Amino acid sequence: MRRRLFVLAACFGLLASVATVQTALDDKFFDSNGVKIRYVDVGQGEPVVVLIHGFSSSIEGNWGAPGVIAALEHDFRVVALDCRGHGKSDKPHDASAYGYEMVEDVARLMDHISIRRAHIVGYSMGGAITGKFIVAHPDRVITAVFGGSSPRLGWTVQNERDSEELATSLEQGHGMRPLILRLLPPGEPKPADDVIDRQSQASVGRNDPLALAAAQRGGKQQVVTLGEVRALKMPLLAVIGSADPIKVGVDAFKKLRPDLNVVVIDGATHSGARGAPARPEFRTAVHDFIAAHKVTPTM
Repeated sequence: MRRRLFVLAACFGLLASVATVQTALDDKFFDSNGVKIRYVDVGQGEPVVVLIHGFSSSIEGNWGAPGVIAALEHDFRVVALDCRGHGKSDKPHDASAYGYEMVEDVARLMDHISIRRAHIVGYSMGGAITGKFIVAHPDRVITAVFGGSSPRLGWTVQNERDSEELATSLEQGHGMRPLILRLLPPGEPKPADDVIDRQSQASVGRNDPLALAAAQRGGKQQVVTLGEVRALKMPLLAVIGSADPIKVGVDAFKKLRPDLNVVVIDGATHSGARGAPARPEFRTAVHDFIAAHKVTPTM
């Protein structure tokens, strides 16, 4: 169960239904190995913070509507991207277009805007991308923040079954139901089927279900090893809700890396109105951690 949830931590990032004051975001685009990626670039100065959203979400979903960008842009330059297959970025249907390519999208974006090093912040699926990125490109990372997630430490038979179940559900028009059920807060009753269906429709939103299915199947390419995680040198933070079933994965991450800073938000879930990104404690934890490790990157 622990390793299964370890991987689930990197899968999900539903839109938070509680909106706060948002920053006006001007869309920019760049070519990432043939795939058009949308990004925004707000605030100014150093250091730069790169935000990577969760599965089925977007820049607005994890960062704009919950007020994370607004909380960071006053003190930092903030760059956020719509991951391929999501938001306004291109949406290939081939699983080979995802996986490690999603990691390299971050490196290519940093190259595109001439940023050598940055603070990397990922939520849910974005945490898996962050975990692989900081292993593959440690020289480009000042700090790493895992929101509602941890690195992908392994890919078991059960992980493969879960991934295939969700991908098939998306392809067959049944949406996000399998993942919604897996991410129910521990001890809380299962919602009625019509409630789950509405949540599923909202989470898929304007995304392409076939692209989401392909992204789900590519996740195994983002696995990192225990040795790679133990060798990381940069400061690490995890921010997790106490009612998020992914917390068991973060607890395991803490045992692997005792120096990991962990902030637990009481009562917060993985997503939705009670999701951690919608809570002020999330914004404060991320802001203060970055501010405490402020380093001016050099090219």
